[in-house]
Amino acid sequence: MIDSGKLVAIIEKAKNIKLLILDVDGVLTDGKLFFDNEGNEYKSFHARDGHGIKLLRQTGVEVAVISGRKSNSVALRMKSLGIEHVYQGHENKRAAFYEIIEKTGLLPEQAAHIGDDLLDLPIMIRVGLAIAVNDANFVVKQRADWCTTLSGGQGAVREVCDLIMQAQGSFDSVVNAYLA
Repeated sequence: MIDSGKLVAIIEKAKNIKLLILDVDGVLTDGKLFFDNEGNEYKSFHARDGHGIKLLRQTGVEVAVISGRKSNSVALRMKSLGIEHVYQGHENKRAAFYEIIEKTGLLPEQAAHIGDDLLDLPIMIRVGLAIAVNDANFVVKQRADWCTTLSGGQGAVREVCDLIMQAQGSFDSVVNAYLA
C-alpha cells in the first residue's frame, strides 16, 4: 500500500503529464518473446491497455513508444492505436526520448514513462513521472515514482492511463460517455 503523502505527490506529477512514453517488451507485453521456425516474432498485447491508450489520447495526452527491439507486430499495433511517435530498435533510448521531446515541443517534466528494465532508466530519470510495472526489475522499481499493481502485458498501461485521467479530472467524463 502506498502512503498518502506519496500518493498526493504522484497525483500532482500526473496532473502535468502531456506525454506518456511506453516501453514495449515487459510493459505493453508480458516480456515473453515467441518465434516460429521461420523466425517470425509474435507478441501478445492486452486489449484494455490499448483501450486505455485510446481514451488517454482523446483527452489530449500524447502517447509514444520507445523499444530496444524492432518488431512488425509492434508497428501494426501502434498504427491501430494511432500512435505516431514509434521508435523501435533504439537501445539508446535517451536519444529517442529527446527527439520526441523536440518534436512535441514539450518539456521533459511534462512526460511520464513506464518501464520494466535497465534500458528504461535513462528516460525514467529525466521525466516528470517515472513508473515501473509491478514485475519490473528491482532497480527500476527503486527509481520509479510509482509502481503499478498489475504486471506488464496484464493491464498495467491501462492502470497508468486511468491514473493520469483521474489526476487531470478527465476520467469521469470519459466514463460518462459510456453511460449516456
